[in-house]
Amino acid sequence: MSKEGRFEVIYKEDNALIKGLKMVLVDKETGVNYLFVQSGYAGGLTPLLDADGKPVITL
Repeated sequence: MSKEGRFEVIYKEDNALIKGLKMVLVDKETGVNYLFVQSGYAGGLTPLLDADGKPVITL
């Protein structure tokens, strides 16, 4: 694995008014897309799923 890191941010939305952050990350090794959401001191990470419930994969 390179020194750049395993994950790449492909989308970022930052809203300073509500102190919220949304990012879509891609695992460079597996291609799986994840959604990260932060609001204040709380945050969460989940894989993005397609209509069939399978992970969204970007190669």
